[in-house]
Amino acid sequence: MAATFNHTIIASKDRHASARFFRELLELPEAPSWGPFVNVQLADGVLIQFAEPPVDIQMQHYAFMVDDELFDRAYRRLCDRGIEHWADPHMQRPGETNTGHGGRGVYFKDPSGHAIELLTRPYL
Repeated sequence: MAATFNHTIIASKDRHASARFFRELLELPEAPSWGPFVNVQLADGVLIQFAEPPVDIQMQHYAFMVDDELFDRAYRRLCDRGIEHWADPHMQRPGETNTGHGGRGVYFKDPSGHAIELLTRPYL
């Protein structure tokens, strides 16, 4: 069997708020949750588990590939909610999207301060 990505745990200030943020932004259904985790499942079966650790949260980067239609809807939700966003990971181009790699992309922070990227074409 080839290796595939199965799940990751994302540290969250409020696991319920983080899961809700991603479900609404990426139009995902609720997933079964257990123990200290509130789960979100992507279309390919990858599970994102949000948990509240007993330590300070260090910023991480997570990138999500979406199609053009979902990008448009998600970007509109970011703007409607007044979520600060940038065209670049260095946060030098506020309020913009990029057209790198033959697609579109945008960077923003989730409720816990993680750097999130939406892109419509892979880098490779």
